[in-house]
Amino acid sequence: MKQDLTVSVKDLKGIGAKTAELFGACGVRSVEELLRYYPRTYERMEGPVRAADFREGERFAVSCTLLRTPALRHAGRYAILTGEATDGETQFHVTWFNQPYLKNSLYPGRPYILRGYVRRKGNAFVMEQPAIYAPADYLAMSEELIPRYSLVKGLKNSTVIKAMREAVSRAAGLPDILPADLKKRRDLMDLSDAIRTIHFPGDEECLRRARRRLAYDEFFYFLLGTRLFRSGEKEEDAGIRMEEKPAVMDLVKRLPYRLTGAQQRVLDEIRKDMTGGWRMHRLVQGDVGSGKTILALLAMLLTVENGYQTALMAPTQVLAAQHYETFLKLTESYGLNFRPVLLDGTLTASGKRKIHEEISQGACNCVIGTNALMQDSVEYRALGLVITDEQHRFGVRQRELLAKKGEQPHVLVMSATPIPRTLAMILYGDLEVSLLDELPADRKRIKNAVVTPADREKSWRFIAREVQKGRQAYVICPLIEESEAEEMGNVENTRDYSEKLRSSLPREIRIDVLNGRMKTEEKDLVMTRFAAHEIDVLVSTTVVEVGVNVPNATVMMIENAERFGLATLHQLRGRVGRGGDQSYCIFVNTSSGEAAAERLGILRDTNGGFAIADQDLKLRGPGDLFGVRQSGAFAFRIADIYEDADLLRLAAEDVGGLLAEDPMLAEPSHRDLKDKAMRESALDVTTL
Repeated sequence: MKQDLTVSVKDLKGIGAKTAELFGACGVRSVEELLRYYPRTYERMEGPVRAADFREGERFAVSCTLLRTPALRHAGRYAILTGEATDGETQFHVTWFNQPYLKNSLYPGRPYILRGYVRRKGNAFVMEQPAIYAPADYLAMSEELIPRYSLVKGLKNSTVIKAMREAVSRAAGLPDILPADLKKRRDLMDLSDAIRTIHFPGDEECLRRARRRLAYDEFFYFLLGTRLFRSGEKEEDAGIRMEEKPAVMDLVKRLPYRLTGAQQRVLDEIRKDMTGGWRMHRLVQGDVGSGKTILALLAMLLTVENGYQTALMAPTQVLAAQHYETFLKLTESYGLNFRPVLLDGTLTASGKRKIHEEISQGACNCVIGTNALMQDSVEYRALGLVITDEQHRFGVRQRELLAKKGEQPHVLVMSATPIPRTLAMILYGDLEVSLLDELPADRKRIKNAVVTPADREKSWRFIAREVQKGRQAYVICPLIEESEAEEMGNVENTRDYSEKLRSSLPREIRIDVLNGRMKTEEKDLVMTRFAAHEIDVLVSTTVVEVGVNVPNATVMMIENAERFGLATLHQLRGRVGRGGDQSYCIFVNTSSGEAAAERLGILRDTNGGFAIADQDLKLRGPGDLFGVRQSGAFAFRIADIYEDADLLRLAAEDVGGLLAEDPMLAEPSHRDLKDKAMRESALDVTTL
């Protein structure tokens, strides 16, 4: 019997209101969402070793007994439990943090298997925060891969596993609507088998096949929905024909700098599109600082000089406000024909009504805002150009909904995400691609350093010196809080790291935290305060990858840098180097492997984003089954455009073949495919 997977997770055994609330904080409210809550990594319980074989910085399991009852002491907010253990030949130290209750459940002489990361302290080894197992239980677990999920405080990995087992049993026999010929041609696992296996894999090969099927599905339905939406909404090629206006090139001549060759080339492409009599659909890709904003302004100036309105949509309120301030200053400085307004979610009801009226009457010709620009209540008098900033933050449907506010307006999208051209042409299949592959000559090169954890305090002292000069700094951590780090070893989280900095840096240095689980209003407030220099050091996850312009920030320090893709690291580095002062990026490599050193060496020696993206594409394997997800571009839960580039190409080929046979998926056998594809194409990007 077909199970209803749309029911609340509270329908699962053992999940009450409190646990359901914790799942909700992870974005999981229904059983269906739980099934798509894929593990962030997997763990193989390796066999126990002798303590004499310990190596610093690695994780081991050891069969041992405790010599005495562990001792408990307190240091600030930490409760520290320390003990001595032996494997019968070698003694070693054991330490647990904030688990004082263990003192009454650990007995000297009783056999345990302890598993944790090892550090050297003087001449002895210390096993930190080890998990504790009965030997028989550990032996049973060592025969399978253990899924590890992203967690919030209060939610245990064991709770997720228990709920997932029941959810997976309900998904047995789930209908698989992907055409059978595609599954056979691409050797794809059945959908219900893939869902079961991704959560509870028997071995690495089964896991790879399950991940391949689910990643293929994400690409396939995203691309299919994108192509369907564009073909269903596409107008004739004829668009608003605009005339060349002298104000555009006059402004170019009056700027205090010369456009780069790349900027001039892309500007010529934009002008040719807009004056050529066909509707422009163009993507402008360029590194941070390559000059996308001035090109957007020039396109908007051409639009308003022709008597049309223009709209620029940014992914956050803070970024929209920053664009608005930039346009106001340029308008005043050069006497431009702009009458700009800012439309976002912070306005009062009366403020919105006033701006809506100005837009509908044409009193303003330049509208800047967030997705508030798409609301039904917003009516444009003569919308001629739509610009979206950081296109991958919006679904294709969002962009087109804004474009539908006018009569065939031109569409320009901008992105600083360094995606190789071959992949960009697939992902942005409806857009012409322009590349800004040149930085202004006066832009200072960011100085890069790859350091080890031993250099961490030295790096903090450097940050303190920059702050004392009046500068600001970012520190990036992979995780949000300690509960996510279960069994991951030495991986930094924003919550604890901010406390370390507060205790290590001078007291007058102002430190705050930003992460993707915060509400939009909270994130915007933190970024606004950082931009206003009310915060000196911002400890954050990769949520700042696309953020506001803070020219005063001169240091970017990235912890556990080896756990990120090169393109993501370059995006993070782009948060600094935006002002006139020398900027620095510090990559902390916590791995001893040669591959990590090679990858980070590319970042150290190269500042060009698209060259780095190409290297990223070459270096990625078929997917790291036991690592942190590497890139956050687009709304994919498990697929990665770099690791799965070949799979993306196959999915694009299959979508093209399917639509060649049935362009609108009108055949009854394709109805479910069409419905799913249209839903998937409307997905918004997930926060990190």
